[in-house]
Formats: sequence, C-alpha cells, structure tokens
Amino acid sequence: MRLDDSLTPASLSAACAQVFSLAADKVRAIHATWDPRKGTPVFTIAGRYATRGWTEWTQGFQYGCAILAGDGLGDADLVELGRSQTLAAMAPHVTHIGVHDHGFNNLSTYGNLRRLGREAGAADDDWQQRFYALAIAASACAQASRWTERKEKDGIAGGFVHSFNGPHSLFIDTIRTVRILGVAHQLGHRFQGEGDAVISLLGRSVIHGLTSARWNIYYGEGRDTYDVRGRTAHESIFNRTDGAFRCPSSQQGFAPFSTWTRGLAWAILGYAEQLEFLDTLPASDFSPAGLPAKKDVLAAYRRAAEAVCDFWIDRGTALDGIPYWDTGAPLLVKLGDWQQRPADPFNDAEPVDSSAAAIAAQGLLRLGRWLGAQRGGAGLGRRYTQAGLTVAKSLFAEPYLSTSPKHQGLLLHTVYHRPNGWDHIPKGSKIPCGESALWGDYHALELALYLQRLEAKRKPYLTFFDQP
Repeated sequence: MRLDDSLTPASLSAACAQVFSLAADKVRAIHATWDPRKGTPVFTIAGRYATRGWTEWTQGFQYGCAILAGDGLGDADLVELGRSQTLAAMAPHVTHIGVHDHGFNNLSTYGNLRRLGREAGAADDDWQQRFYALAIAASACAQASRWTERKEKDGIAGGFVHSFNGPHSLFIDTIRTVRILGVAHQLGHRFQGEGDAVISLLGRSVIHGLTSARWNIYYGEGRDTYDVRGRTAHESIFNRTDGAFRCPSSQQGFAPFSTWTRGLAWAILGYAEQLEFLDTLPASDFSPAGLPAKKDVLAAYRRAAEAVCDFWIDRGTALDGIPYWDTGAPLLVKLGDWQQRPADPFNDAEPVDSSAAAIAAQGLLRLGRWLGAQRGGAGLGRRYTQAGLTVAKSLFAEPYLSTSPKHQGLLLHTVYHRPNGWDHIPKGSKIPCGESALWGDYHALELALYLQRLEAKRKPYLTFFDQP
C-alpha cells in the first residue's frame, strides 16, 4: 500500500463526524425494524440486515454500535438504547460456554458501558459499575474454561482458548477476544477450578497469545514452503493426545497456506492492544501467573505485531490499504498487478473485505503510538501510524462509507464466509459487493471513536482496560 504521510487524526475529523452521524440513523433504523425472534442480525442482503446461523457472535456488535455512536456524538439517548438492549438480551452471552467470542460480545456492550461510567466519574461501587464488572468477570471465566492444556517441546507453556471447532482448534480471531480475561484480571476476579484451585486469567490470556504468536503467525524462518514473514494462519490444529502441533488450517480463508485478511487484521489489532495493556501491568503480576518475565512477553508480542503489520503494508492490500478477502484467493490472478492500484470492490474476480481494513487500521494506529512512546521504534511507529490513517481515509469515503438512508449498513463491501458462499451477490455481479456486516460497522465506529479521542485531548485515550 502507499502511505499518505500528510494525514493526521485532525485531518479525518470531518470524516469521523460523518461516520457517527450516519451510524446514528442506521442504528435507529435497525432497532425499529429488526424482529428479535429471527435471531441476531449478521450481514445485509440488498441493504437490509439478515441473520445467518453459525454462532450468535454479532449481537454485542449490534448494541455496541449504539453505544459507540452515542459516545461519539454525545447522544445520551443512543447510549441508553444500547444499554437497555444490553440489559434485556446479553445475559446468555455472559455464560455461553460454547464459543470463543466473549471479548467481542461482552466488551462491546458491558465493557463499553463500564468505560463510559468510569469516564463520567462513577464510583467503582456504584451498582451499575459493579453489575458490568460482574458480567465481564463471569464472561472471562466462561471463555477461560475453554482451555486446551499443552506444553511446547522446549518446556514453554503452550495452552490456548480453543475455538468452537473443538479442543484441537486454535483460531487467530481469538487474540482479540481474550482481552476480556485481562479486564477480569484487573478487576481482581478469582477464577477457581476443581478443588478450589485458583486459575490465573492473566496467565491463560498471555499463554494463549504466546501460542498464537508461535503457531498462527509466520516469521520467514523456513517453517514450511509458504513461510512468509507476517502471514497468518486462520486456524492451527493440535493433536489432542500429545498436544503436538499438526498443521495450519482455515475455515474462512481460501486455504491453510494462504492469508485470510480478516484473520490477519484480528492479529494486528489483538497484539497491538495487548501490548498497550500488558505494558501497564507491574512485572510482579507475571511470575505468579506462571508466565515468562514481562519483558520477554512484550518482546514476543511486539515481534508478532510488527510482523503482521509489515505484511499488511507490504503485501496484504491494494494501493489504498483495502484488502481483498484473501491474499491467495485463486482469481486474483485475473486482476493483474492488483497491489499497485486501489482496490476495486466491483470487479468480476474476487471480493474485497472492508471489515478487515476497519479492524487493521485501529491496530496499526495503536502499535504506531505504542512504539513511538520512547521504545526505540519511532520510525516504525510513524510508518504504522500513517498506514492506519491511510486505511481510515479510504474507508471513511465512498465507495466504502454507506451514505444512503435506504441501506442499513454503515461500511460497504464486507465479506463474511466466501468459501461457504454465504455472502449476497447482487444481480449483474459475479462476486459479493455492496453489503455490510455488523462487525464491520462496529469496528468502523470504534476506529472513528479512536481517532476522535486522539484529536480531542480533553477525553481519555480509548482502551478496553482501566488505565493507570
């Protein structure tokens, strides 16, 4: 991609304001027309949100969009809409033991509500704050219970929070959901197992991150024929008998040895946020959790974060920072030198995925800021910052920003599951295009709020965790 070095958060202020304004209308339109008996809205078909049964992983994004739009606009009614829907519908997600998506559903709702309360000066013993904290802690324990215990051959702990595919399966997506374990750790929650054994939530979160960094991310060290630094595998498969790594796999990407770009984006944002969080913890938190030293954990996470961000910039996207759904998609060859021109969501070969761009942009910005904070990475930090701003500029304008009041989605040209053929292909087109997904809308809003907070110094820096 080509970085625009002239961009600043302030230069995108008007675009962010438009994102919030459009989102407010769309949130209200969905609320007015959606029948909860259908399940959870997932993606649009011809501009109207529809459901898609797999897991109920998008309901938190639905209500989280109301909260974020209200936050960005200072609209208390929108925040209340998100709050009331959270209280009415989100409880089953708190104790859902069948999914790995707790950080998606419950930090998007309970987490944002708790953050807003703290920013408004609510005391930690306020009943609402305690209610949100309890929901987060319970959700973290439900997720942490999905634990596959294993050891690496070199003796390093190597367990992970397994995906809904089963205890053999590690998804790269989950690096952005285990952050809820970190919040519960900050809250001082005690997770107990058999015989009242205390299980460290911080320990499980970090070990999961180290395992994902080791097996779901490549570093150009000859692991296999397709070992290109910064590539990600959507899924890693482990032998359940001896815990050994067996092979990469993919559910939503093209192949185990190609790079599904939304998985790449989850890694970019997940590791960047975790670096920000772990850096705030005292070094004394790590040893009792059975972890390597704090400096070693940060080094491993930084190595992973820089690798995936570099791949995104150098090989993962078109010229404007927007990716196609998979860098190994088979018909990209028909697009010729696609990396040397802006992405074309209306082509006849392979779809783009703007939702991946919205996720990655925030991660690039966060890593850029973290590296720039006197860590000897100022040059790299600026590279990542300008990359994030470049992607945001592309997203917050047509053809990606949905300005039509007839379309319920906010961010156009997202893709859910290309291999399964779930995405709507409009008449006259050969590929999915022109549609939205709730995770794309949510992360576009989160990106806009993040940029707004960077510009508006009077408000706290946006994090999922409690800042010191």
